[in-house]
Amino acid sequence: MTASRLSPASADALLFDLGRVVLDIDFNKVMTVWAGHAGRAPADFAGRFIVDDSYRHHETGAIDDADFFQNLRGSLGIDISDAQFLEGWNAIFAGEIPGIAALLARAARRIPLYAFSNTNPPHVAHFSKTYPGVLGHFREIFLSSTIGLRKPDAAAYDHVVRAIGVPAQRIVFFDDSADNIAGARARGLIGVHVTSTDDVAKALAELGI
Repeated sequence: MTASRLSPASADALLFDLGRVVLDIDFNKVMTVWAGHAGRAPADFAGRFIVDDSYRHHETGAIDDADFFQNLRGSLGIDISDAQFLEGWNAIFAGEIPGIAALLARAARRIPLYAFSNTNPPHVAHFSKTYPGVLGHFREIFLSSTIGLRKPDAAAYDHVVRAIGVPAQRIVFFDDSADNIAGARARGLIGVHVTSTDDVAKALAELGI
């Protein structure tokens, strides 16, 4: 669903989440790899992987990969190597969201594009190498693990807005998470909740792009 405040010339910058907006992710692939290495079934982990403090700290650079994987050994009840955890962790990426590259290319000719992702160093290293084409449309990519702040915290949006150098109310933010959209709107950004590429296309059309 797009925001009602969109109209031609109502924005000076577009800000995109990456996961499920630009890059497709499939967490089942992660569990399949981990289960294979552990000699278990993926269903054995159902409900055991949660967004806990360890996950959040990994995304803000407060703990390293080894500490994060060690926490997973306890929460998932498996004893696989860091390399095996990493293999599964990076298996989450399932390609570009169909149709998004063309939309970004078109938009980038008219208005500056930026990205803001809650992510972690292994994922950054992986997607930066694997998807340079579609990511090349962004002037800058703000990473939670680099700036030490993550969505939907108010300080995270304030940091990104200052870095872009455009008033918050002139930035349109695209994200698949309702919580992240609510957080962005609370800081003055125009939020577009993305459930499919059609939501991005519709918003761009409303912006006259």
